[in-house]
Amino acid sequence: MKRFTTIIFSLVFATAFSQKSTRIFTSDIDNFWVAYDSIQKTNDYSGKLDLMKRLYTDKATKGLKAFMNARDYNDSVYVKVIEKYPKFWNSVRPNTLTIKTKTKELEASVTRLKELYPELKDAEMYFTIGALNSGGAVSGNMVLVGAELATGIGATEVSEFKDEWLKGIFAHQSLDNIVSLNIHEYIHTQQNGNQNRVLNQAIKEGSCDLIAELVMKESPQRKYISYGMAHAAEIKARFKKEMFTGNLANWFYNGRQKGEGADLGYYVGYEISKMYYQNTKNKKQAIKDIIELNYGDNKAVEDFLDKSRFFREKANTLAKEYQNQLPYVVKTEPANGSVDVSADIKELRITFSQEMVPGYYSFNLSDKGKEYMPMTKVKGMENNDKTLVLGVDVKPGKEYEFILTNKSFRSKEGYLLKDEKFLIRFKTGNK
Repeated sequence: MKRFTTIIFSLVFATAFSQKSTRIFTSDIDNFWVAYDSIQKTNDYSGKLDLMKRLYTDKATKGLKAFMNARDYNDSVYVKVIEKYPKFWNSVRPNTLTIKTKTKELEASVTRLKELYPELKDAEMYFTIGALNSGGAVSGNMVLVGAELATGIGATEVSEFKDEWLKGIFAHQSLDNIVSLNIHEYIHTQQNGNQNRVLNQAIKEGSCDLIAELVMKESPQRKYISYGMAHAAEIKARFKKEMFTGNLANWFYNGRQKGEGADLGYYVGYEISKMYYQNTKNKKQAIKDIIELNYGDNKAVEDFLDKSRFFREKANTLAKEYQNQLPYVVKTEPANGSVDVSADIKELRITFSQEMVPGYYSFNLSDKGKEYMPMTKVKGMENNDKTLVLGVDVKPGKEYEFILTNKSFRSKEGYLLKDEKFLIRFKTGNK
């Protein structure tokens, strides 16, 4: 009877372990390298596409399918990057295969996470091969990791890359980072709400690094954190000027544009979250607060900022000061909304309340489309950089309109244009 009981216990234990392990999926990595090797045996492009489809993308896990959909990956994209960077792929290959050896470590890190946050909801982890565009993402309860980026290290071959971002992305990575990255993305599957505002997004991203640090019991090896710490004062001052805007491109997902100073929103959010954790007596409650913060609720996010004591001033005070500092359009010539403008005009002038930075301009078409856009070129600034002069080409008896956006327009004090979208419109007379 004892032997029979032992067998039953062993079967139950084995089944439970198997179910636990199924949360981590690495088959996409194996399938990719089978496809990769097969592609090397032919010079026929259509044959390569067929092999990639049959051996990799047709066999995709639901995680890889979600990753491909999110990043616009397809068979031709894969074949293109394989042909373009052979040295890179051969160099990174063994690194991607090490992920399977880290399954127990990955599972252990999730167990530690659940000890810190008992309310943790299950998520599935998919380790795939992407096309050099993203190291990690989430879709619903799925963690999606692009192993070719996530496992690159300082010794990885990057000589084929012209893209400076790709050249530098591996410099501060090690193979141990994969566990920390997985926890970062895992936390994203637990978060609530969304708001297109720099402050909200900073805490949403940076808090994931903080939780990963608590799980791993060591600081995340992230370039933006080391760079941020070395330039903390200036970054904090700049963040204060832009945190209430929706201009995410200045702070996130901008490695190709910002070089060493990329993704600093992560760093600021990490510091805010860390200070919140340090300033909360009940550490378990602090972790719960951090993970469950509603990012769709601006008031809740601002209260979180206040409790962190990251800034000496309260968020509502900073918001008022911020609004008072924003430049705005004082007037346009011809006047905005005019209905009898001369068709002989060759210029349009836009005067701002403050001196603006020359060269930082952003325009959009209105909902009416391209035929309503009168602007032909930007002539530059005058009036001590308060007035922008645009070249225009107009015809009699026609309506014109276009939009100034605050993605680029900024004052010399560093503040973005007050109106996110400022519509300029006028109508020419019949003569």
